[in-house]
Amino acid sequence: MYLDVKRGVIEAGFAWEVEWQGTVTLNGLTEPGFLREAAWVILCSGMREAVVRGRFADLSEAFLGWRSAQEIVVERRSCRRRALAAFNHRSKIDAIIDISRQVAAVTFEGIRADLVLRGVSYLQSLPFIGPVTSFHLAKNIGLQVAKPDRHLVRIAAMFGFSSAQGMCAAIADVVQDPIPVVDVVLWRFAALHREYPRLLMQSYTDLWASGT
Repeated sequence: MYLDVKRGVIEAGFAWEVEWQGTVTLNGLTEPGFLREAAWVILCSGMREAVVRGRFADLSEAFLGWRSAQEIVVERRSCRRRALAAFNHRSKIDAIIDISRQVAAVTFEGIRADLVLRGVSYLQSLPFIGPVTSFHLAKNIGLQVAKPDRHLVRIAAMFGFSSAQGMCAAIADVVQDPIPVVDVVLWRFAALHREYPRLLMQSYTDLWASGT
């Protein structure tokens, strides 16, 4: 059933998203990549992804293309002014600047060392990164976790799993997709189909009836 869902997500035009998530690793993470993904997760908190996506190019330009935390800190007043023009949410913009300041202070290699040592718990210490958004950021930078958002938690409960992590790990073990890929496939399917609980249960019933 997961493979059917994945095929549908790809056919809907989101092959790029599935492929991107499959290529992300902590070893391959760079400073610009970390800054960009942290900003993305902060901005998406409590907002529709499509809204953030429509403004993210302008915001990235405001933050100098994420090329250097040190440069953002040096140019923080200009970055903040331009960023607010693109995305008028002061606390989120200030959180992005604060994270840049932390990266500049300890170096990105120091950040990577904390990620290896503490994982999600380290991310939860960052400004505007909470218990759920920390998992969103973690999967986007290559940690093998699933985000316990409302869609995945609901799907997990429907099929008898105690957590989104447990469900995605079980599927990953069978199909050999990374856990974050399983996460993004199921999340995107839910985002595309408001009636996803009915569709998933109907698919499950059909597969069970056919003996597949």
